[in-house]
Amino acid sequence: MLTQTYGVPSALQRFDPTHAAAVARVKAINPGNYARTRNALDGAVTGLSPYFTHGLLSTRAAAQEVNAKYPLSFDDKLVFELGWREFFQHVWSRAGLGGDAILANMHGTLPWAGAYAKDVPADVREGRTGVPAIDAAVRVLYATGYLHNHARMWLASYLVHVRKVSWRAGADWLYTHLIDGDLPSNHLSWQWVAGTFSSKPYIFNAENVLRFAPTRARAAWASPNTVIDQSYEALDTLASAKRDAGAERGMHEAVAEPASYIDVPAGLAASISESNKALAHAFTDNSASHLIASLRPQETLELVHPWALSARGSAPAGQRRLGVIHQPAHAQWPWSAARWEFVLQAMAGVVDAIWVGDLRQIRTSLAMGAGIRLTAQACLFPGYREALTRVATTSPALRLLPNPAKPFRSFTSFYQQAQREAGTLAELLVTDKF
Repeated sequence: MLTQTYGVPSALQRFDPTHAAAVARVKAINPGNYARTRNALDGAVTGLSPYFTHGLLSTRAAAQEVNAKYPLSFDDKLVFELGWREFFQHVWSRAGLGGDAILANMHGTLPWAGAYAKDVPADVREGRTGVPAIDAAVRVLYATGYLHNHARMWLASYLVHVRKVSWRAGADWLYTHLIDGDLPSNHLSWQWVAGTFSSKPYIFNAENVLRFAPTRARAAWASPNTVIDQSYEALDTLASAKRDAGAERGMHEAVAEPASYIDVPAGLAASISESNKALAHAFTDNSASHLIASLRPQETLELVHPWALSARGSAPAGQRRLGVIHQPAHAQWPWSAARWEFVLQAMAGVVDAIWVGDLRQIRTSLAMGAGIRLTAQACLFPGYREALTRVATTSPALRLLPNPAKPFRSFTSFYQQAQREAGTLAELLVTDKF
């Protein structure tokens, strides 16, 4: 249906939550095809973002795998785009306020002097704006939990510059429905479109949509005689000098917006446990306590959170893994049912038990002995960041590029500095320094 109606490649409709599925996607990458076609909605994009976001695969491991077949350099578009992802992470880690600075205007100026709306309009949420490119994007988002980068940019530009919606409101809404929702990549991209993290706002028009629309489904995205079917000069004026343009006449039929959840959706925990027989205990204090009781003094318990769902690898003897959901963090950042399922299925495949609660009280909740050592991968996500550093010894996530100590707000400057610190890409890929 999505392939025929909207031209969505089958590989971008479902994302199996396993390390093996991520590796299979990496093995299918042809850097030349990627560079030539990645801007098209039906191009040879990797579909790796859900796996990067949730730590099933690192950017470094992906680059190493591709490089073994197709020798890469810093000039390759694939490496360049991986660099953009790590640039956003760099800004997040260096922005101050514990990383929360990316949730407010970074720099630059919004084009319109008026007050931007704090809520996404119902006609956008229901995919009935009457602008086919926007309504198609909303429908694909809801059906798959994923959008091609161009569709994300169109949606953001339309909301901010045509409908005069605050970039933060739009970014929060999109994050809720994305399986690959990554705070720095998502929110800084919205700021880039808005003009608060770029030299100028991003504007698009109907001609741009047709240029990158799927070859076999152009009609679903073509938007003639709509508000975006204007020259860039006219759209610049609309962005800077006019109020909300409103929905079009003859709007599409509404589509229901999927629910979002601040906790594990009812019934999903039981379903995850039933489908993962190797997971002996799951989702309750009692089951996690059973795992704790099996540990000997001085043994290590690794806390596996939603952004560090790597395969077990060669764990030291006696080390066990406990999946943790820090529920207070999700009160501010809810997820769709599809994302909860992706994360919990992935987590269930790499841990011995899963626990949901307040990480800050984990020792008390599970009656953990002081002799048990807790470790975890560091995380900048609000809530998890503070809780993990309070209860566990943390180690940095594996990166492809070095993370310069000096804060950079320009990707070009960041990328150049990363290259200076790294040497050649061939040298970089054989070291564990970063």
